[in-house]
Amino acid sequence: MQVSSLNEVKIYSLSCGKSLPEWLSDRKKRALQKKDVDVRRRIELIQDFEMPTVCTTIKVSKDGQYILATGTYKPRVRCYDTYQLSLKFERCLDSEVVTFEILSDDYSKIVFLHNDRYIEFHSQSGFYYKTRIPKFGRDFSYHSSSCDLYFVGASSEVYRLNLEQGRYLNPLQTDAAENNVCDINSVHGLFATGTIEGRVECWDPRTRNRVGLLDCALNSVTADSEINSLPTISALKFNGALTMAVGTTTGQGKIFTSLEPEHDLNDVCLYPNSGMLLTANETPKMGIYYIPVLGPAPRWCSFLDNLTEELEENPESTVYDDYKFVTKKDLENLGLTHLIGSPFLRAYMHGFFMDIRLYHKVKLMVNPFAYEEYRKDKIRQKIEETRAQRVQLKKLPKVNKELALKLIEEEEEKQKSTWKKKVKSLPNILTDDRFKVMFENPDFQVDEESEEFRLLNPLVSKISEKRKKKLRLLEQQELREKEEEEEPEGKPSDAESSESSDDEKAWVEEVRKQRRLLQQEEKVKRQERLKEDQQTVLKPQFYEIKAGEEFRSFKDSATKQRLMNKTLEDRLKIEAKNGTLSVSDTTVGSKQLTFTLKRSEQQKKQQEAEKLHRQERKRLRRSAGHLKSRHKRGRSFH
Repeated sequence: MQVSSLNEVKIYSLSCGKSLPEWLSDRKKRALQKKDVDVRRRIELIQDFEMPTVCTTIKVSKDGQYILATGTYKPRVRCYDTYQLSLKFERCLDSEVVTFEILSDDYSKIVFLHNDRYIEFHSQSGFYYKTRIPKFGRDFSYHSSSCDLYFVGASSEVYRLNLEQGRYLNPLQTDAAENNVCDINSVHGLFATGTIEGRVECWDPRTRNRVGLLDCALNSVTADSEINSLPTISALKFNGALTMAVGTTTGQGKIFTSLEPEHDLNDVCLYPNSGMLLTANETPKMGIYYIPVLGPAPRWCSFLDNLTEELEENPESTVYDDYKFVTKKDLENLGLTHLIGSPFLRAYMHGFFMDIRLYHKVKLMVNPFAYEEYRKDKIRQKIEETRAQRVQLKKLPKVNKELALKLIEEEEEKQKSTWKKKVKSLPNILTDDRFKVMFENPDFQVDEESEEFRLLNPLVSKISEKRKKKLRLLEQQELREKEEEEEPEGKPSDAESSESSDDEKAWVEEVRKQRRLLQQEEKVKRQERLKEDQQTVLKPQFYEIKAGEEFRSFKDSATKQRLMNKTLEDRLKIEAKNGTLSVSDTTVGSKQLTFTLKRSEQQKKQQEAEKLHRQERKRLRRSAGHLKSRHKRGRSFH
């Protein structure tokens, strides 16, 4: 097993070493293992994990039990069972496979895209159906909710084949000349395709409209990048609902680690939920790599974790221990640009490998004071270690310092309790962005002199005094640290009082004390207001009476206010006494209320005047009637 390391990431190659012929007897195999060290140290996870000539693509089923790979020659597909660690079946095909997709959880439903534009469907028993697309395809994806296959290739159109209806649907028209790769998000079903112009187009399969466009080529090219052609999209993969990884032909992106096999790579597959990589190479043997940083070993080869742990305990020289990776900028700083193209430098990725001894010699010549810098760094590290042993300063905010100190103390107590027993930890307000303004904006400063704060927190005075002492000690210590960095440690803070904050008597006494103080303050405020009222000179104020109203006195408004403050029952009793309300029983057994509007003085006078007027008219009518009767009697007499 070969071990390599780049960027402090160890990679274990499980497929390196010599392979033994199948026709060898067990005795000859044991003899070879005794003689040859490489044969003895090799690891064969899966038996016959290879192709006759070349392996083109490789994938893992959704249940993780089967590994399927395609290759030549003749074109074929092989299925390996990880539970049996051996070959399960092999099928030959009519043409080479560009890519394939496993539609089911196991190997029972497979779709192959061939290089002659044919799409071939296989079931568990074998070949099932074959059809053809208009243009040469390069990649395809399966949309499970609509049973649609999306094909991209040497065309601007994305072909859609519905497996439920068994017919082609209207294609999606993109703005690209050609499309290289595509993928469908398994969470929300978004379809994305990578174009030859370096763009990523996102489509909604429900509306068949483009919902987004990402220009990766424009964003990846910077002033420092050295490229000879326009970056095109060569890889595309969704990770969750909101994350997408995009690869370009120019290889831009931050490198986590890298593999350098002896032969070119055709395809790479990551085993689900593990750190195992499977590669399809331009060689009969398929590659198996294990990277512990990416995840644990699969369940069917869990012994790899123990094996790598033993290798970590007994470290051996890796492939790149004797070499130093340098970039072109490092070579310019060292003055070694003239060695580019010579045997001293080996081109690799975006830099070069050079002998570690040569690197140290050149660096010592360029920077003779490197040892002094190293010595200063070590001294600085020792000083930092001694500072860590001192009392650690708490960085308190500018606003609500006492509240922040209280939260810090509570967090320390929680950490102690969680160390003793498992307690579910709650989020801290100091680290929560939602409450960040409370410790930055002075408008959120807690007013400790307010009545509500003093009554709700009766023991806050004692606790605040302790915290104020701590704040003063912390500020003094911070000043000492700023003035003199190597000052000896200060004295410890005063011992805290051992009084219990849960003592009920102390709590009651403190509440009473706070109430007495509040009453005294209120009394002083009333006296001050009384003095101000006595000193002020009252000035007459004039009010305007509305037309049609009569001013009686200010007592009426006070009487109305007192009446409104009474309950409905009391108001009804008063109205009944005044005669403006009468209560009577009806024939059906309910109550009947009759209200009489209260007349004003002006209305009473007007009614009296009208009454006198009516009486005067009656008197005049009577007098007129008497005169008529007398006149008639007089005429009859004559």
